[in-house]
Amino acid sequence: MVHTLAPDRVAVVMGGNRGLGLELVRRLAELDMRVVLTCRVAEDGRAAIERLGGLADRVAVRQVDVSDADSVAWLVTWVNRRLGRCDVLVNNADALFDDDAAAASVDLELVRRTLETNLFGPWRLVQGVLPLMRAAGYGRIVNVSSGSAADPRAAWASRVSMSAVNALTRVFADELAGDGILVNACCPEAGADQAGGSGPLDASTSADTAVWLATLPDDGPTGRLWRGRSPIDS
Repeated sequence: MVHTLAPDRVAVVMGGNRGLGLELVRRLAELDMRVVLTCRVAEDGRAAIERLGGLADRVAVRQVDVSDADSVAWLVTWVNRRLGRCDVLVNNADALFDDDAAAASVDLELVRRTLETNLFGPWRLVQGVLPLMRAAGYGRIVNVSSGSAADPRAAWASRVSMSAVNALTRVFADELAGDGILVNACCPEAGADQAGGSGPLDASTSADTAVWLATLPDDGPTGRLWRGRSPIDS
């Protein structure tokens, strides 16, 4: 069950131009939210909008590079000036810079690049939207993570960055517990368009848990990693 929402809710979805991200944009727009679809290339976002049919008028496209602090700050400024609020943030950016080297010998520059997108990017975004959420006394933050953090078969970059995202989720959940802001992570079915994935992504099925977390009631859970609406070990 998805809970009833105020029609003026605003959601920001990172990486919203394809796959799971686009499905999340669609689902949240169907719930009468105003949705900001962000992507690295503006043309990709505009092409995605065309696939939303009658929902397109509820969606705005913004070009954002989550590894660039100025780009993130510009996004937050635009959301505040144009929409006046941010109720939901879905961090769906995912990068994997992996050369198959062992952790003992890998170029740490590759590690830095992965963490810049997968960890510091979401961290910047949360920091950016928190003043808007705190002002409203309401917020739902959903970090798209992965069960690969505990999978010894997964690429080292995925394991390290997703472990960090899961830890960041718990840290923010604890810090914001008294502010009306719930922070959770979810693990979708890995697919060909996600780092470390194999096989096609079932975006429709995977989106269900993220949308559920984005629409939790005020007494909903916080600080957990979920798959299929059930908590899993991270």
